[in-house]
Amino acid sequence: MKFSQFDYKRPSIEVIRLQFEELIDDFNKADTVRRQEEIILKINSIRIEFESMMNIAFIRYSINTADVNNEKEQDYFDEISPEYRELVSKFYQSLDASPHKSGLIKRFGSQLFDVARSVVKTISPNIVNDLKKENHLSNRYMKLKASAKINFNNSDLSLPELEPFMESQDREIRHGAFNAYWGFFASKADELDNIFDNLVKLRTNMAKVLGYENFIGLGYARMRRIDYDAEMVDKFRQKIKKYVVPVITKLRQRQAKRIGLDNLKVYDLFLMFKSGNANPKGNPEWIVAQGEKMYKELSPQTGEFFDFMTNNELMDLYSRKGKADMGYCEYIPKYHSPFIFANMNKTDDDITVLTHEAGHAFQSYMSRHFELKEYTEPTMESAEIHSMSMEFITWKWMDYFFGKDSEKFRFSHLSNALSFLPYGVLVDDFQHWVYANPDASPSERKSKWREMEKEYMPHLDYDGNEFLESGGRWQKQGHIYEMPFYYIDYALAQICALQFRSKIETNFDQTLNDYIKLCKAGGSKPFLQLVELAGLKSPFDDNVIESCVEASEKWLDEIDDSKF
Repeated sequence: MKFSQFDYKRPSIEVIRLQFEELIDDFNKADTVRRQEEIILKINSIRIEFESMMNIAFIRYSINTADVNNEKEQDYFDEISPEYRELVSKFYQSLDASPHKSGLIKRFGSQLFDVARSVVKTISPNIVNDLKKENHLSNRYMKLKASAKINFNNSDLSLPELEPFMESQDREIRHGAFNAYWGFFASKADELDNIFDNLVKLRTNMAKVLGYENFIGLGYARMRRIDYDAEMVDKFRQKIKKYVVPVITKLRQRQAKRIGLDNLKVYDLFLMFKSGNANPKGNPEWIVAQGEKMYKELSPQTGEFFDFMTNNELMDLYSRKGKADMGYCEYIPKYHSPFIFANMNKTDDDITVLTHEAGHAFQSYMSRHFELKEYTEPTMESAEIHSMSMEFITWKWMDYFFGKDSEKFRFSHLSNALSFLPYGVLVDDFQHWVYANPDASPSERKSKWREMEKEYMPHLDYDGNEFLESGGRWQKQGHIYEMPFYYIDYALAQICALQFRSKIETNFDQTLNDYIKLCKAGGSKPFLQLVELAGLKSPFDDNVIESCVEASEKWLDEIDDSKF
């Protein structure tokens, strides 16, 4: 069934509440494991229907945020989803208190109960109204970015449409595009500050109502972080600072030499090669056709998966005005269908986004066999292993997209994968500071960002751009507004993906089998157990970051980038 044929019907929260309450009451009264199993599956069916409708509404809204009907449906779910979450939490409380728990664990596995214990710590009736306000503020931020119409090159451009000009070989063009891009954020600075200030206050209040010292503990519980904590994350950040930051400084010096500049300004960072970046040789339709060939050759499973995505029109890839400035994969459980959303703009990011989101979608497709929602949807840091690793697993097919520039692409891709790590942990460190200091003013937050930025990314030269010099760069990072503490996930997963990249060099077939095994496992285990299942080392292990950096640097050093 094509996405356009998916049935959408607005669910009634009143009906769902009655169904949940009746089933939870039956569950609590059930005197056998078998009866409780039946009720769990009935509740699961209700959840699948509700969350499918919610995800379809979100996809439609993000495709066109200017459509009044789409906005109306999204607003509805912003209002009722906290009430729905409260109902799920009540079910989880009963589940965890079941006298038949040991029998249920034999049937469904222990991860369901670990997830349940984490989720019940994140909600109560006393914060439902605040959760509704949080939803509306997050979507106000998304719509604000999607509304951008920036006059440049005699056209009104969205943010993604402006990005190719920031890679221009002409320094004046990329400088102008860069200033236009950030000029939009500068022009909205007061509104961005207001939205975030309200979000911080709301989240802090909810945390205190739930008994937390601040939002950090609640943020971790929301992200279902079961087998690691903030102290382990802090040590991870310190290792990135120690082993990765010096390498990035060297890579930027190498880039300056490569493009013929004495010093890189921030608007020069996007141009990787004097001859121009490696860009795909066709439009999105052509890219999808090349992707179909690639995935059929990669494995029978990926070939079947990509046919499913194309035949059912489960991708929206073009960038256009009114479309949300993001890339994502959403899973619609009622139809067992992933959906890929992207903003292709004729840069190499078109390919990394395609392979990245296809990694998410492939995992969803491979773990459709799980009957419980919890097991088709892994936690975020686990999910990002699938996406970031797929970017490297498909390396050998990059000729299909870049032709003679494929080696150029691989060089910039690995360079950017390493360069991302300090930024990824900076975003996380900043969020820890923000929620440990919720009364800080907007200007104090920006000052702290700029202070941290100089520590994690010392190579940055903003060339006097006032908005960025004052510490405003973080305001384009949607995760900070919309999904707090969802960012270290990318850094943790990148260390896993870099391990996959190294393993590919020695045994591609075994590495691909390990990757497929990981995708099939879905969310049936917590993060560190999934890492072990895939034959990888934990990102928290003492030497893993250092060894990943060494292997990556070795590969980059063996490439003669002067020929590019």
